[in-house]
Amino acid sequence: RGYVHLKLLPGARRDQVERAGELANRVSINLELPSYRWLHDVAPHKGRNELLDPMRWASGFYARGGGRWARAGQTTQFVVGAAEESDQELLQTTSLLYQRLRLKRAYFSAFQPVPNTPLDAKPPTPLWREHRPYHSDFLMRQYGFHFGELVYDEGGHLPRAADPKTAWARAHPECYPVEVNTASRATLLRVPGLGPRTADRLIRARRDHRVRSLRELSALGAVAGWAAPWVLLDGRRPAHQLTLW
Repeated sequence: RGYVHLKLLPGARRDQVERAGELANRVSINLELPSYRWLHDVAPHKGRNELLDPMRWASGFYARGGGRWARAGQTTQFVVGAAEESDQELLQTTSLLYQRLRLKRAYFSAFQPVPNTPLDAKPPTPLWREHRPYHSDFLMRQYGFHFGELVYDEGGHLPRAADPKTAWARAHPECYPVEVNTASRATLLRVPGLGPRTADRLIRARRDHRVRSLRELSALGAVAGWAAPWVLLDGRRPAHQLTLW
C-alpha cells in the first residue's frame, strides 16, 4: 500500500525502463537543464539521447499500460540557474514535455554550488527564482495558461515583483473586472486569488444565490483581498486597498 518512485539514470536500457514502471508508482529522469546547449556547458559527459530515450520509452509504456504501468506517470527536475538559461526556456521545454511525452509534473530546484566541483565559483540561485517557475507550472497544468502567455522581461525571465498570474492580469486590464456571478470557469481561473477549487465552489454556490460580498467569496476559499481589485460582486466593485505597481 506504499508509494514507490524510481529514478531512471541516463543511459538506462529500454527493458530496464519497462521493468521500473511495472514495479513503481512513478518514474523520473532529471533533465536538469531545458536544452542540450546548456546541458553540454554544465555536464558535457551527458548525451542528449541517453536522457530523452528513457523518457520517450516511459511515455510509450504509460500510454499502453492501461493504468497499470507507473500509474502516477513520469516526472523530471530542472536545476534553475545552473547555466544562463531563461525562465521562458525552462517553461517552454516543460510545456513541450507535457504535450509530447505525457509528463505529469516538473520540479524546479535553485542551483546551489558545491565545493570542489566545476561550478563551485558560481553564485547560488535565489529561492524566489525557484518559486516563480513553480507558480507558472501550476498555471499551465491547472489554470489553462500557455507558457507563451506568461509575462517575461526582456531577458526571458519571470518578474520578481509579482506572481505570474498577477503579472498577467496587470498586463491585460481589458479582461477585468470579472463578474464572479456569471463568468465561466476558465475566466474565473484568470482572477488572482481564485484557484480551481474556489472556482468550482463558486459556480455551485451561485446556482442558489448571488455572491455579493468579499466575506462570501472568502468563505468559498478565495484569497478575497487579493481578488478584490479584479472582480465585480453582483455588479459592484468591492472596496479594496490600492496598490502601487
